[in-house]
Amino acid sequence: MNPEYTIRDLRDVNRLAGVLHTIDLTKPKVVVIRDEKRPDICNRKMWAMLKDVSNQVEWYGKKLSDEDWKHVFSSALMKQDVVPGIDGGYVVLGVSTRKQSQKWFSDLFELMHAFGAEHGVRWTEQDKWGGRY
Repeated sequence: MNPEYTIRDLRDVNRLAGVLHTIDLTKPKVVVIRDEKRPDICNRKMWAMLKDVSNQVEWYGKKLSDEDWKHVFSSALMKQDVVPGIDGGYVVLGVSTRKQSQKWFSDLFELMHAFGAEHGVRWTEQDKWGGRY
């Protein structure tokens, strides 16, 4: 079992220290500290915004799906590579949003807001602070 602990404040640090004092050190352990992966609120906000864009924006004569727009925005944010496809065309080497941090999502939302402003997107969902996306 590989337990994970979220650290948000000093109380969480103290709780984790208590756990560390009780572990069996007969075998070496590895402790990894990383940014929290995508919280559920980021996921809900991302899909709501993608739905707004897919419903309101025609992209080079095509209506794209929410999933298509997810690839467009994540590719723009990550400056991803494009490679020739096996049977022609091109493939954008994708990125999993599931593995991204809150900072990454903050950057993604900023990019989506800027795109939305340029393309007249009206955001329909409320964010957790009560304002429109």
